[in-house]
Amino acid sequence: MSSETTTTVSASSSQATANGSSSTAQSTPPSTTNSSSITATVPATVPSKGTASAATRIGRASMSNSAKRIQKELAEISLDPPCNCSAGPKGDNLYEWVSTIMGPAGSPYAGGVFFLDIHFPQDYPFKPPKVTYRTRIYHCNINSKGEICLDILKDNWSPALTISKVLLSICSLLTDANPHDPLVGSIAQQYLHDREEHDRVAREWTKRYAC
Repeated sequence: MSSETTTTVSASSSQATANGSSSTAQSTPPSTTNSSSITATVPATVPSKGTASAATRIGRASMSNSAKRIQKELAEISLDPPCNCSAGPKGDNLYEWVSTIMGPAGSPYAGGVFFLDIHFPQDYPFKPPKVTYRTRIYHCNINSKGEICLDILKDNWSPALTISKVLLSICSLLTDANPHDPLVGSIAQQYLHDREEHDRVAREWTKRYAC
């Protein structure tokens, strides 16, 4: 009953304003008009919708900027891939890539093909990509989960860096490991004190898992 009354009030008020008459007072008894309930509902709904729309627009803009940056890097790496490296989206998801690194000649990883997963965050390039090895590798800076100890993937990341530069840095670890900042301490010690045995095991793993 109250909803029908409110509709009558709104319709009558509009007509009265348009015609410049006072027919509203005659057609609807003053006692049925609940102006406080009408004004209470309008401010409660309009700001919340506006806030939600603004938040949605901001989220879409942020995602669009990161996607444009990733698309640009994809075009660059397709035309001019880093030495011994390749990379691209797994499917339709622009934020999930797969990469391959060829074991550099002259290293114990030569002849191997190593697969890596690359995940770009939604706020890329302001945060670094997450890169992990899928192929097992015997290396003091890469653990059994495929996690990589590389400063530019952590504290030394800069938005000026690209995925091509990241892959080059990862590939350089295969010829120039950093045993002073290891993820696997035992391999680092072997690298420092028994390099020949280290290289023998690394070659064995390469043949077993990457060839």
